[in-house]
Amino acid sequence: MASVRPAEHVMGPATELLKALANPLRLAIVVELSVAPRCVHELVETVEVAQPLVSQHLRVLRQARLVATERRGREIVYSLTDEHVAHIVGDAIHHAEEAPH
Repeated sequence: MASVRPAEHVMGPATELLKALANPLRLAIVVELSVAPRCVHELVETVEVAQPLVSQHLRVLRQARLVATERRGREIVYSLTDEHVAHIVGDAIHHAEEAPH
């Protein structure tokens, strides 16, 4: 990786992105959304937590502009706004898997 320091104006947004991802459930949601867009009820099933908690974490991800929504009939479908987010989370998970315990 290059040793060029990023411009100051990107450091704040990068910090906010990492804060938004700094929760195991939000990481699990991003992993699920990296596979395919999902409705809340699908996320509830795959991450195995209650709907209000999934909705709360989706709200944090939406506020950070990491997740977008699209209405399909009566359901709202969530997807990642940017493939970079999936790479960041995937790299973090792989790093944690490789770290000595």
